[in-house]
Amino acid sequence: MSRTYAVTGVASGIGAELASLLKSQGHAVIGFDRVAPTVALDHYIALDLSDDAGLLAAAARTPLAIDGLCNNAGLPPRPGQEALILQVNFTGTRAFTQAMLPHLKPGASIVNMASRAGHGWRDNLEQVKAFAALHQQDAVAAFVVAEGLDATRCYNLSKEAVILWTIAMTETMVARDIRINSLSPGGVSTGILGDFQRAFGDQMARNVARAGRPGTAQEIAQIAAFALSPDCNWLKGADIAIDGGMGAFNMTDALGLDAMRIDATSDSER
Repeated sequence: MSRTYAVTGVASGIGAELASLLKSQGHAVIGFDRVAPTVALDHYIALDLSDDAGLLAAAARTPLAIDGLCNNAGLPPRPGQEALILQVNFTGTRAFTQAMLPHLKPGASIVNMASRAGHGWRDNLEQVKAFAALHQQDAVAAFVVAEGLDATRCYNLSKEAVILWTIAMTETMVARDIRINSLSPGGVSTGILGDFQRAFGDQMARNVARAGRPGTAQEIAQIAAFALSPDCNWLKGADIAIDGGMGAFNMTDALGLDAMRIDATSDSER
């Protein structure tokens, strides 16, 4: 059955792969981005998530009722863009989602692209709540200064907020017959991988080495497409790590779980 999906950040990386995959499955795709994508879409609408008025106008231009929205657009931890990272990755995304709600059909799905970098929210809960209480873009810039945040912390904070916002919105969305979930990729081989390598350094290098490689945009897109689909209808309020096992490796180390491992060596290798 053909459906209609909206995807932000559709010009490159995961968003472009997701749009292509959805199109190959026979669905209509409305793409949003600051720049026009090269992937074939049914509709393209310019979107700047740092522009309060502009994002409302972009949502209003949505031409069709939609079966799902993937909030994929985001900025990496790039120095000099601290407030912009918070605005695009969270406050703008939240405002755009609110504006898109009238376009969502009953039974629709919202998929928010978070990150493994957001999994530290438990240690930063009060700061996340204080940030999430902001609704004006100029207030975000003042918050960055007041909290003394660098680009890496802004990125992590934005993704912590995405995960907690998804959780907080679950019951409200269920009452509207809409599912909402978040996805948390680890290192992904896209054009901005270098930003993450510079921001997270040796920790990221070790994680990628243990996993064998970074993920691919196509692998993330495949899971996003599933989360958007009705085949995933009982998944609600979840955050799904898509990291090739990196989170499990780190948890094993942190919790001292080595003794729980079984010997996976075959008899012939012993």
